[in-house]
Amino acid sequence: MRLFRRRYSPLKVALAGAVFVIFLFILQKDVGNKDPSEEPWLKNIVQGKDQVLDLMLGAVNNIRDSMPKLQIRAPVRQEEPLPSTRSCLPGVYTAAELRPLMERPPQDPASPGADGKAFKKDQWTPEEMKEKERGYEKHCFNAFASDRISLQRALGPDSRPPECIDQKFKRCPPLPTTSVVIVFHNEAWSTLLRTVYSVLHASPALLLKEIILVDDASTDEYLKDELDRYVEQLQIVRVVRQEERKGLITARLLGASVASGEVLTFLDAHCEYPPPPGGPQGAGVRGGEVVSTQWPTLPCVPGECFHGWLEPLLSRIAEEPTAVVSPDIATIDLNTFEFSKPIQNGKQHSRGNFDWSLTFGWEVVPPWERQRRKDETFPIKSPTFAGGLFAISRSYFEHIGSYDDQMEIWGGENVEMSFRVWQCGGQVEIIPCSVVGHVFRSKSPHTFPKGTQVISRNLVRLAEVWMDDYKEIFYRRNQQAAQMAREKTYGDITDRRKLREQLHCKNFTWYLQTIYPEMFVPDLTPTFYGAIKNEGTKSCLDVGENNHGGKPLIMYPCHGMGGNQYFEYTSQRELRHNIGKELCLRAGSGSAELGDCQYRGKPGRVPANEEWDLVQVRRCVSIPGIIQGDSGIVLSPAPSWRCFSAASPRSHPFFIPPASLS
Repeated sequence: MRLFRRRYSPLKVALAGAVFVIFLFILQKDVGNKDPSEEPWLKNIVQGKDQVLDLMLGAVNNIRDSMPKLQIRAPVRQEEPLPSTRSCLPGVYTAAELRPLMERPPQDPASPGADGKAFKKDQWTPEEMKEKERGYEKHCFNAFASDRISLQRALGPDSRPPECIDQKFKRCPPLPTTSVVIVFHNEAWSTLLRTVYSVLHASPALLLKEIILVDDASTDEYLKDELDRYVEQLQIVRVVRQEERKGLITARLLGASVASGEVLTFLDAHCEYPPPPGGPQGAGVRGGEVVSTQWPTLPCVPGECFHGWLEPLLSRIAEEPTAVVSPDIATIDLNTFEFSKPIQNGKQHSRGNFDWSLTFGWEVVPPWERQRRKDETFPIKSPTFAGGLFAISRSYFEHIGSYDDQMEIWGGENVEMSFRVWQCGGQVEIIPCSVVGHVFRSKSPHTFPKGTQVISRNLVRLAEVWMDDYKEIFYRRNQQAAQMAREKTYGDITDRRKLREQLHCKNFTWYLQTIYPEMFVPDLTPTFYGAIKNEGTKSCLDVGENNHGGKPLIMYPCHGMGGNQYFEYTSQRELRHNIGKELCLRAGSGSAELGDCQYRGKPGRVPANEEWDLVQVRRCVSIPGIIQGDSGIVLSPAPSWRCFSAASPRSHPFFIPPASLS
């Protein structure tokens, strides 16, 4: 071997190989000129010549690569991958670049509702009063006023905080284009078109790709051919229709399927979320009728977009594509259509939350989140979002699983998406510099084709996929949902569970500890739970309507639905009514009362007047001020009476025997 190395250097071997290749080339040329049919022995050589050449060239290359590298070469510069976004220019967008598609026509300051002012009318004819009443009956707002306000009314000067007015938007990365999707069902002509015009007048033409109106099988004739003909003049507005009423979720998926913008911005003609704090809350007994607490939201209609509403939403998505962003919601009065304009300074913002009946609600932004934000241009992190209007990257919407398409009509889809986005790596935010006004109705004018049980079904699907063991807390508060879960009548959730696995989503414990640590988590296995029942009168302890503490409790016929009659006897010996708000039964000098629970978790402790002992007695005293007689309030059938007594020695003796806390 050593002799071979000395005698045959790599250079000599390479030269020999080259000579051999030349020889083969000459041979190939000579053979190629002959007819293979004349010389049969040449046929195989002709057919295999390409293979022989490939083998020889490979051998030469191997010899070349085996030669020692006497010179270290400079590293080859690796080209950076091109960005996936379209090319962009430096600097910021100019006002001219962000001009709207349509300019507002000249405004008459004396016209009804001009500049967002209230509609006022002092003198009413009998015909006008009838028209007004018909509007309230059909739409649950003052349609008479809306019909007399300009479809293209202005909202006056920009009154947002200075940093919002002065905010500049970088060209790189470029602001994405958006498709605005508006779902409607039997909507009033004036409110629907005022929403459309508001988008056209307040959105930059550069960014507004299209407005898609999705008709969820409206029956009003003016929303059919007449609407189609009207929107033809609006250039980028079109109508798509569902022949059968399937609800908000399916309608939005239809709109998204035909959208071409990079971002989907959803608005509704029958949005589903309650007004911020101060609006209607909870449920109870009205006129002897049990009102379910499981309605996740209250209906509203679209309103009007304020100055500069779109750019902050799109800018945040350009900066963080996994952000699902909502505007700050201003109220439009349902009676006068007055627009509640943003204020320059000192506004106390709200963010979305949920309670253990999985109802969406609002709460004041906590101090730590206020401190994190440097000014009004910074987004507000929100545990949940209202879902009535929001913007999301179209590609991220598809990646994250869009909507659960087996949910029906509406209800719970906003809470489901909130949990899913947070647990799967995204974020839910409110953008204060983006302001949209909405009319908040106190009730829905629309019916549910399959009944309101579809809401419970939707919530069960959400709980089964995203809440892990915490779903049991929800089921204790919604007996209808608990029954559906036991009977598995909520449909197939295999695909949604696969989605959670594929996206490597975090569990619900992570969500509670990281995203919403302020949320009080009740006992997973309370000592007792259910209704506190008086066996003598066959009635149950009820917190009454809109009782957020401070109001007396009532006795009302037991309905078995939980809600206002749901209580828990906790491991901390509290009697909690924790549905929409954490309320505790509190012993006083007279009758029992409901108040904010003082115990919010360790290291705190339960105050004496909210601590109840479970004792064994043969007879229980009636509750002073609530019921008469000595039948007591039975918590559950038992061989001997079991009573709750106030632990505070200074309190009036007060006993509640154990009930159908099942």
